[in-house]
Amino acid sequence: MKYEIVDGDLLDQNVDVIVNAWNRNIIPWWLLLPQGVSGAIKRRAGIGPFRELQKKGDIPLGEAVLTGPGKLSFMGIIHVAAINMAWRASEKSIRRCVQSSLAIASKEGFQSVAMPIFGSGSGGYSQERAERFIVEELEKTDFDGRVVIVRFKNRKVA
Repeated sequence: MKYEIVDGDLLDQNVDVIVNAWNRNIIPWWLLLPQGVSGAIKRRAGIGPFRELQKKGDIPLGEAVLTGPGKLSFMGIIHVAAINMAWRASEKSIRRCVQSSLAIASKEGFQSVAMPIFGSGSGGYSQERAERFIVEELEKTDFDGRVVIVRFKNRKVA
């Protein structure tokens, strides 16, 4: 299992599929103002992936579902339920999101995955702590592809 940690933008990675840190998918996406990763995906991919996601129904905490990429060049988007109904992550949900997203990537034959640091930001965990959980899970997995963990960095505007 190969993984790397980079600073940058999830949507700029050269991978087959990206992972969206989402929620339990109980509240319709159009009632939410997606922020962070989801907001960036909505701005660049359009609403197609979110309409498709809505049809998938509730997502158990820590589980994942696959949608198309919308206007993005990836082969798909894996959406993980990283936060609970109180908009908080747990160590268990972060670890389970890694497992669930890589299970889908394996099943679908994706060779490369980029994922954000689930649970940081609105999930309430520090980036360092959440990243440690993700790395520990990656070191246990038998996923045969490449994983890029992306630490978000704003682009500088000239």
